Amino acid sequence: MTSTEHQEFTASVRALLTKHAGSASVRAAMDTDLGYDPALWRLLCEQIGVAALAIPEEYGGFGASLVESLVVVGELGRTLAGVPMLGSAVLGAQAVLLSADPEACARILPEVAAGTRTLAVCWASESGWEAPGVHESSGTLTGTAHYVLDGHNADTLIVVTPTGFFEVDPTATGVARHVVRTMDPTRKLTRITCTAAVARRLGTGDHASAITRLREIAWAAVAAEQVGAAERCLEMTVEYTKSRVQFGRPIGSFQALKHRMADMYVLLESAKSASAAATVAVAENSPTTAEDVWVARLHCSDALTTIVAETVQLHGGIAITWEHDAHLFFKRAHGTAHLFGTPCRPVPLNA
Repeated sequence: MTSTEHQEFTASVRALLTKHAGSASVRAAMDTDLGYDPALWRLLCEQIGVAALAIPEEYGGFGASLVESLVVVGELGRTLAGVPMLGSAVLGAQAVLLSADPEACARILPEVAAGTRTLAVCWASESGWEAPGVHESSGTLTGTAHYVLDGHNADTLIVVTPTGFFEVDPTATGVARHVVRTMDPTRKLTRITCTAAVARRLGTGDHASAITRLREIAWAAVAAEQVGAAERCLEMTVEYTKSRVQFGRPIGSFQALKHRMADMYVLLESAKSASAAATVAVAENSPTTAEDVWVARLHCSDALTTIVAETVQLHGGIAITWEHDAHLFFKRAHGTAHLFGTPCRPVPLNA
């Protein structure tokens, strides 16, 4: 897509979400067992084709790039809608593609592209994503994967182990799923336990490089979501300070508040640049991907955390009431700061 096409595409996604994923809709959905509005997911898949974007045409997709998929992830970050875009259409589909298993791709991905099958990547141990929580032995899987996105209702599980990727039927004997309580009510996480569960190995290639690539995609996607959320927080803050009157004037006219919002804007713009660089890097699998993704992962997390904290401060007491959305963005910020782990040290340039 050209830049003009990207702008038009973003506008289309935003218009649909503005109409169908308002605050009331998101709040109603987060109290359901599913955690999101299935009608919204159908609209996104049928009218825009969001699940098909980064899937090759030979497997029923549009053959676009990860750039377009992460544009959608960013727009969803503005609404906090919990549809299975990040967990299934991005990470799940990319895990299947990275397995380099043509048979599995041809069997699984067309339904994912149509939005009729959802995937969940089962990866982290209890301590995080540095080591998988599930291990393979003699063709069966044993262990527990924590913090699984969309795991509670996924049609297919893609399990990351130290020896490769495996496909698991979530209804099979030896598989148990438990939704866990989280600070962020707009995003459901699941604990999935395998006890000698029968699994199908996906591909026979270099699983170590595939896992590294999947982690980079995950970090770039989270950065895109964080930028979308930060942008919406700044918009809410500006809107509120224009309407809130104190001492006979809108509080946004006070210089001290103007300076704070200006700082929020500068931080947001730098986060946008970092996220854009990471998105292009992972889409093109460029030599600088590791560095670009590392910068985006840390900077966008810090940016959203700072911006949402200022949002709460500048809204005053109303921001911490259940009725206002500021606290939901605050919780999402802290949740995404830890999702898929964080780099423990800088990646040396030209390493």
